[in-house]
Amino acid sequence: MIFLGLGSNLPSKYGDRFTNINLAISCFEGYGIKVIKKSSFYETPSYPNKKNPKFINIVILIETILSPTDLMSVLIFIEEKLERKRGKKNDPRTCDIDIIDYNSKILNLKYNNFDLTVPHKDLTSRNFILFPLQEISPTWKHPKTKEIISDLLQKLSEEDKNAILKIDEN
Repeated sequence: MIFLGLGSNLPSKYGDRFTNINLAISCFEGYGIKVIKKSSFYETPSYPNKKNPKFINIVILIETILSPTDLMSVLIFIEEKLERKRGKKNDPRTCDIDIIDYNSKILNLKYNNFDLTVPHKDLTSRNFILFPLQEISPTWKHPKTKEIISDLLQKLSEEDKNAILKIDEN
C-alpha cells in the first residue's frame, strides 16, 4: 500500500487550498496513479511559524507501478505545475505532496537535488499526517518502528491533538 500526504496553505492561480489539493489528485491518473481511498480534509496551524496561513491536509491511498523515484519525479512535477516555489524549509506553499509509506519499505533515495526518506523521519510527530492516515487505514503500522497508528496518535502532545480540525471543503 502506498500512502501520500497532500497539503496546501496558499492559493494558486487555479484557486484556493482545497482546489490545489483536488487538482493535484486529478493529475495523478494521467501518470498511472490510481486513487483508492481519500481522507477528509484537516486544517492545522503552520509549522513552525503559526503566523503563516493555516494548512489544509489530506492523506490518500494509491496504487501505481511507478518506482519510488519515478513517483517522486511525478509528484515534484505536479507540485511545480501548481505553482509550488521552493524557498526556505517550511515556507508557505500552494502544494506539497509527500510519500508517507511505499509498500512498508524503508527508503533513502536521491532524485536530482532531492532526498527521499520513507517513511518521513518526522512522521510520528505530525498530527496532519497521523489523523487522516488513521481515518483511511486504522490498522496501519509504521514500517520502521512497527508501532500501530493508534499508539502513535496517543503519543502526540495535547496541543498537537487539539490543533487539528477535520473540515468540510468550502
